[in-house]
Amino acid sequence: MARDRDPYRLSSPHVYVVRMVIFLVITLFVGLILYRPIITAFMSNPGLNGLIVCVGLIGVALTFRQVVRLYPEINWVNRYREGNAPERRQPVLLGPMASLLGGRAEETFLSAPALRSILDTIGTRLDEARDISRYLTGLLVFLGLLGTFWGLLQTVSSVGATIQNLDVGAGDAAVVFEDLKAGLEAPLSGMGTAFSSSLFGLTGSLILGFLDLQAGQAQNRFYTDLEDWLSTLTEIDAERAIATGGEAVATASPGLQQAIERLNRTLKEGGGASGSPPPNQALANLAEGIQGLVNHLRSEQKLMRDWADTQTQQNARIEKLLERLNAALEQDDSR
Repeated sequence: MARDRDPYRLSSPHVYVVRMVIFLVITLFVGLILYRPIITAFMSNPGLNGLIVCVGLIGVALTFRQVVRLYPEINWVNRYREGNAPERRQPVLLGPMASLLGGRAEETFLSAPALRSILDTIGTRLDEARDISRYLTGLLVFLGLLGTFWGLLQTVSSVGATIQNLDVGAGDAAVVFEDLKAGLEAPLSGMGTAFSSSLFGLTGSLILGFLDLQAGQAQNRFYTDLEDWLSTLTEIDAERAIATGGEAVATASPGLQQAIERLNRTLKEGGGASGSPPPNQALANLAEGIQGLVNHLRSEQKLMRDWADTQTQQNARIEKLLERLNAALEQDDSR
C-alpha cells in the first residue's frame, strides 16, 4: 500500500525472505520425515558428506545475507527521499551514490552520465555479491561428482581385488562363498559413497540455487526501484539546466556590455585628458575580444529561445494529432 501511495518509494524485500524461509521449512520437514535413510547415507562417508553439508550451510547463510543487507540500503534511500536525516552509518552498496548526492533530496539533481555511472556501479556491486553463492552452487555439484567417481573407483578396485583373491580350487563352496561375501563389502561401501555424495551434492545445489534465485529477484527489484527514482532526478535536472542556462546568458550579457562601455569611456577620457597617444593596442584587442564574447552569448541565447519555441510548436502539433487519433478511435468504438 505504501508503494501505491508513493510510486517511487523503494519496496522492502520482505516477500523474498518469506519465500526463502518457507522453502527451507519445507526442506527441513521432508528431511525429518526421511531422517533414517538420510543418516544411513550420510554415514557411508561422513567426511565428504559433512564437507558438502557445511558448504551448503555456508551458501544458505551468504544468500540470506545478500537479501538482508538490502534493508539498510532501502531505508537510507527512503529516508533521503522523504527529507529526513539519513542514518549516520553510510550505506555500503550505495556508497558512491550517497557521496554524490550529499544534501537533501529536493536540492539534488543528476545528469544522465552521472545516473548511468551510479547505476553501473551499483549493478556491478550486486553482481559481485552473488558471485560467491554461484560459486558455492557449482562447488556442491563438483563435490557430489567427486564423491561419485571416488566411490566408483573404490568399487572397481575392490571388485578386482576380490576376484583376484577368490580361490575357486579350494573345493569347499561354503568357504568360497564366505570369501566372496567378505570381498563384496568394500565394493558396496564404495557404491554407498558414490550415491550418497551425489544425493547430498545435488540436493544442496538445488536448495542453494532456489535461494540464489530469490536473492537475485530481490536485488533486481531493488535495482529497478532505485533506477525509477533516480530517473525522476535526471528529468528535473534537464529542465533546470535549460532554465538556468537561459538565465545565465541573459544575466551575463548586460553585465559584460556595461563593462565594455565603462572600459571604452575610461580609455577615451584618459586619452583626451593627458593628450597621450591612442590607447594601448593590447587594451583595444581585449575590448574587441570581450565584444565578440558578448555577441557569441547573445547568439547562444537566441538559439536557445528558438529551440524552446520549436519545441513548443512541436508539442502543440503532437497534442492535436493525439486528439484526432482519440476522436477516430472513439468513432470506431461507437460503430
